[in-house]
Amino acid sequence: MILDKKTKISLIATLFIGLLLGALLFGGSANEKEKIATETVTKEQIWTCSMHPQIRRNEPGACPICGMDLIPLETSGSGDIDPNAISMSESAMIIAGVSTIKVGSSDGIKEIALNGKVEVNEKGVYSQSSHIPGRIEKILVTFTGEYVRKGQVVAYVYSPELASAQQELLEAYSVKDIQPQLFEAVKQKLKNWKVSETSIKTILKSGKAQDRFAITADVSGYVVKKNVELGDYVQRGQTLYEVADLSTVWVLFEIYETELNWIKKGDKINYTIASFPGESFSGTISFIDPFINPNSRIAKARIEVSNSNFRLKPEMFVSGTAKSKVATGKSSLSVPKSAVMWTGKRSIVYIKNEAESGISFKLREVTLGPLLGDNYLIEEGLEAGEEIAVNGTFNIDAAAQLAGKPSMMNIEGGKVNTGHDHGGMKGTMSNEKQATLQTIKTTISTDAKTSLQPLYKDYFELKDALTKDDFNLAKNTISKFENSLNKINMNLFKGDAHKIWMNYQTELKNNILHAVHIKDIKEMRKSFERISNVMIAMTKSFKPLKESSYIQFCPMANSDKGANWLSKENKVVNPYFGASMSKCGEVKQAIK
Repeated sequence: MILDKKTKISLIATLFIGLLLGALLFGGSANEKEKIATETVTKEQIWTCSMHPQIRRNEPGACPICGMDLIPLETSGSGDIDPNAISMSESAMIIAGVSTIKVGSSDGIKEIALNGKVEVNEKGVYSQSSHIPGRIEKILVTFTGEYVRKGQVVAYVYSPELASAQQELLEAYSVKDIQPQLFEAVKQKLKNWKVSETSIKTILKSGKAQDRFAITADVSGYVVKKNVELGDYVQRGQTLYEVADLSTVWVLFEIYETELNWIKKGDKINYTIASFPGESFSGTISFIDPFINPNSRIAKARIEVSNSNFRLKPEMFVSGTAKSKVATGKSSLSVPKSAVMWTGKRSIVYIKNEAESGISFKLREVTLGPLLGDNYLIEEGLEAGEEIAVNGTFNIDAAAQLAGKPSMMNIEGGKVNTGHDHGGMKGTMSNEKQATLQTIKTTISTDAKTSLQPLYKDYFELKDALTKDDFNLAKNTISKFENSLNKINMNLFKGDAHKIWMNYQTELKNNILHAVHIKDIKEMRKSFERISNVMIAMTKSFKPLKESSYIQFCPMANSDKGANWLSKENKVVNPYFGASMSKCGEVKQAIK
């Protein structure tokens, strides 16, 4: 069959269109399959450790570093996450115990808990003295705590001097018409001894001197101290007893030296008294001691209280609360204590950020103000409405440190060294890090303390080998030290102690990796110095030893920078110089 030219062109066009459609259909299908395969690979489940996010596994299991169960990593894009922030999935936050709050304002009121007692009002304490010299013939105040009224007879006194004065009165009375001035002088003498006009008239009327004279109370109150007994001889002006007027009493609150700045005269104190449960009282500070007790380091604040019904009794215990405005200007921001991590030089918090790519936390330095109960005022570093971590901050910081992000231990960031690096001793802790480790104190279980004993045994043997200049023994001992370290069960350390131990363990492993390759005792001593810093910090944190240990210091070690070491003995035997300078150094601190 012969086709004309027009038909040929039509067939060729049809064939071309068919090939083009086939390429589009089948080619697109291949591309789609490739895309689906890629997404399948991308979406493959990855498992990680909430404490060590650098761990990545394609199946569940235990973390090779800390032994914790791995958790699924929620994959998402990370293009909008700050490179200095640490990413955490919601499941990781739950396991790590992380919770957050939004920063809010505080009224700047500091509440100060105070303890004190009811005391006698010193302005209402009087001394009842005898105005007559002589012997006490009868005493009517017989016990401490007895109530006496003003004008009440409290004792009778026989006085030879008063007897002679009465004879002089009778004789002067007989010549009063001739010598009236003498009579008045003798009368005045008796009145100076507080002999009443009535008693003088009685003596003159009877013509006989009285044997005993009454002593009457000058004021009303309770007897707080009794100084004489029946038959005692007393001098004129000698105190017979002390009496206190309890119609007003003092409530004295103890103020510690560190709190004096927040309490002022005129401040109001709300308080309760143990003897009256359910009742509340309040008063205004009328006086604060101008001096601090050198032994207790406290001063006392005084409230004067009316006690007309005598309910309040001296020595009753009192608990109170004072409020002080410490913020300046408008209300300040405040955060819970648990949100703040501090090294002594800086204070940090972790800011939570949420984006399409997920949740992340980033370190930020803040300037702390006064502590208000369980909250710190924030002077600089935060803004209202920002969300911060308040629980699990140590877990976030540990993850950031191990991921090479800025952390409390390393504000600049950088990966933690976990392998052999023989290009220089990079394992040295900075002074700041040493200080940080030494301030982190916590408690560990008895089993955890027991697990650390072989490590300390090897450390002290290493120290002794260096004091003897025995390099071979030191090298063998540091190998034993490494074995003991690897055998410690991390699961024995719970809570915060687990994270703290991991920091110590990482630092020790880094230094041991260097130490096993050391060729001479000089380099071994450099490694021992770094190991000692960690062992001292760990001893302060965990208190694992049953006996006292001693931090000792040599100012000439470490190229005259000084170096510490830990010893079981209070006696200095220097491991940095051995026999050449065995006694160089001093005991800096005892850890009991």
